[in-house]
Amino acid sequence: MPALTAREVYQPLRDAAQGIRTFKRIDEYCTSNLVRVDIDGWRLLLDVDAGHLRHCLHGQCPDGREYAFDNGQRFGTDPVSLLSTWELAQIERLLA
Repeated sequence: MPALTAREVYQPLRDAAQGIRTFKRIDEYCTSNLVRVDIDGWRLLLDVDAGHLRHCLHGQCPDGREYAFDNGQRFGTDPVSLLSTWELAQIERLLA
């Protein structure tokens, strides 16, 4: 099964920012910078620092394919880097 691309993982984040998909925190009381969310069956592990979304570390779509962050990758290979400024602000608001 091929791995998910950053663009594929970006799409549910974008849709959640626009209110098209349902965004739900899975671990409401997480004390670390790692936050698990569900976006209509997409499971994402997000790196959040002081309320700012830094990276999507891992993603799994409903069909089981996965995405894994590699900080050695070039720009544009992290789904978060593909979000517009407005989309990023909306996701950060949903995480608050």
